[in-house]
Amino acid sequence: MDEHRKLAAECQSAGYPGTLIPYKCDLSNEEEILSMFSAIKTLHQGVDVCINNAGLARPEPLLSGKTEGWRTMIDVNVMAVSICTREAYQSMKERNIDDGHIININSMNGHSVVPQSVVHFYSATKYAVTALTEGLRQELREAKTHIRATCISPGLVETGFAFKLHDNDPERAAATYESIRCLKAEDMANAVIYVLSAPPHVQVG
Repeated sequence: MDEHRKLAAECQSAGYPGTLIPYKCDLSNEEEILSMFSAIKTLHQGVDVCINNAGLARPEPLLSGKTEGWRTMIDVNVMAVSICTREAYQSMKERNIDDGHIININSMNGHSVVPQSVVHFYSATKYAVTALTEGLRQELREAKTHIRATCISPGLVETGFAFKLHDNDPERAAATYESIRCLKAEDMANAVIYVLSAPPHVQVG
């Protein structure tokens, strides 16, 4: 949370338009998610764009993994995405927002299974995001709305992700980002900006 406050202050001092407002929310807890959306409605009318960016991996293989780790991945990578998507859509619908956007930050692991046992269950959750995004696109079309749904699936992005995955082995985590030239957070931000700025007749899936 302190990092987000620091970032908000940096954005303000840099003179960027708009305001970054940090809000603490445990995405594995539905009550906290609903409370967050309620606060957004009270303070800012509602949501026009929802970017489901939260995701994590725990090193729990299919043959020996801990149920708790699997459940955490399901709760954050699948359930939170679904709950946030539903609440964002309802927020748009009640205010007649017809040009909103829901963007799911997926992963290449949502399209292919790599031979690394520690990410097999994580990959399953990201395959779910692939299916959820396509299902969402179809439901939005059935609802005859122009709200768009997009799935962005990067490869390795230099973030704290590997340090969460290999939290008992920081050297291994660091080596993950040294093995190839990774994407940067800015690359992801630019992809999101492109998707959001595309004209109404363009649907980036």
